[in-house]
Amino acid sequence: MGDEYDVAIVGSSLAGCTAAILLGRRGLRVALLEANRNPSAYKRMCTHFIQSSALPTLERLGLDSELEAAGAVRNHGNAWSRFGWVEEPEPTNRPSHGYNLRREILDPLMRRAAAEAPGVDLMLGAKLRELTRRPDGRVDGVVADHAGRISCRLVIGADGRSSKVARLAGLPGRESRNDRFGYFASFRNVTIPDGQSVQLWLLEPDAAYMFRNDAEVTVLAAMPGKGRLPEFEDDRESALLRTFEDLPDAPDLAGAERVSDIVGTRDYPSITRRRIASPGVALVGDAALVLDPLWGAGCGWALQTAEWLSDVVATPLMTGTDREIDHAARRYQRRHRMRLWPHQYLAIDFSQRPRFNRLQRLMFAGAAQDPWVADRFYAYGTRNRSPFVMFSPRMLARAARARRAGRCE
Repeated sequence: MGDEYDVAIVGSSLAGCTAAILLGRRGLRVALLEANRNPSAYKRMCTHFIQSSALPTLERLGLDSELEAAGAVRNHGNAWSRFGWVEEPEPTNRPSHGYNLRREILDPLMRRAAAEAPGVDLMLGAKLRELTRRPDGRVDGVVADHAGRISCRLVIGADGRSSKVARLAGLPGRESRNDRFGYFASFRNVTIPDGQSVQLWLLEPDAAYMFRNDAEVTVLAAMPGKGRLPEFEDDRESALLRTFEDLPDAPDLAGAERVSDIVGTRDYPSITRRRIASPGVALVGDAALVLDPLWGAGCGWALQTAEWLSDVVATPLMTGTDREIDHAARRYQRRHRMRLWPHQYLAIDFSQRPRFNRLQRLMFAGAAQDPWVADRFYAYGTRNRSPFVMFSPRMLARAARARRAGRCE
């Protein structure tokens, strides 16, 4: 195995594998570095939910059919607030569905697809040690366990929220506090009302999720305000199950059997990086931006951001100069900001509020009464449209009329 590549990707989860597949297909030589030696390793802190905004990326990768063959459930969801249920209408002008699939199935599937892609060398046990630089300071490679020094024209950091690539490249992140925490687990023998694959309850400040997953497994997730931490520290399973007691149209847990560990965290701040590109380096997925997990966008954004970066850097990596590669990475950075930062700022605001703000009250109340409002509300909620869709005069007027008609308080 040689040590000269066009690209070195650090991290072989969803974002890293997506970038590896797309760049390898373009004829580039890709080193895909994974710190874990186990090819079946998977991310545990994840509820296995892929938003519909990532469906075009999965179709482009050719993996949508493989996910379905592995048992992935096409997801559609309803959301409850004190204004009632917002039922997801038939999509108009957006992808029809996303997927629910356990990460213990999804991650190895993605990793196999990347390893089989042309030009991709998957290197297991290759834990990053340092970035190497030219005399002018531009990053020109990595040093990793079991791989030694690898020279390349671009390093892609796909190594998650605590990205070592970001730290070594001098791309700091700003943490924003999250006043909720989260725990979830997988269960069998859960009866779900009306066959929904996703249900969300927003209880102000608490939140709860139900995801129907592959193999007839259901993920139950609680994301309460931090005032409930002592309750969960005393008995996590009991506290998790109590979260679903007396919820409107709650799943029937009478025969539920837990089939996984209870996974979660006491603290999960959002992370926003002002810069996600520097000479010779670019970041994707959680390495670039960490969203409040309440909104379930992490998996989809991992796939999408890797696609955006791959599309702009592939040609300069093949035929351009280093300056052109870095310019392309900055174009990706601008797109990332324009597409994702509005979502990020609204999510940060919500993560620090015990109750809805005025706009959220209007939108949830209006969407509960008017399918037209609900369709556009879901276009935003599934990350297919910008949050600015909610600020259009027509949207505000329709939501206000629907709220008055429904006499929502």
